[in-house]
Amino acid sequence: MTTQNLLPEEFEALEPLVALWALPTQNERQQRRISSARTAIKSFYDTMLPQLPAILKKLDEFPLGQLPEKESRLMTLALSLAEVAPHIELYGGDPKVPYAFDEARLVAEHGQLAY
Repeated sequence: MTTQNLLPEEFEALEPLVALWALPTQNERQQRRISSARTAIKSFYDTMLPQLPAILKKLDEFPLGQLPEKESRLMTLALSLAEVAPHIELYGGDPKVPYAFDEARLVAEHGQLAY
């Protein structure tokens, strides 16, 4: 398997996730979740969750706001995990919030900011 060196070396197995899930803004991560199938978010969750302790340990080596490029991508993957986790753990894999009003009605004031 050829890697693209998009993530720190010890996380190269996660590189196939980068194109879809390493999104810089909250709005982009939310839209990815909403537009993804249950199977896609479950697969992402199952791949990322066991790596989370190692990811957080790696990211903790740097001050927030001073992450190198590869670690910044790793951070956005972790944030995408935080975006989908409640939908796996609480909503049975539903990419939307069940029995709620349309999420599009909520516009995050900070949603276009990176991280």
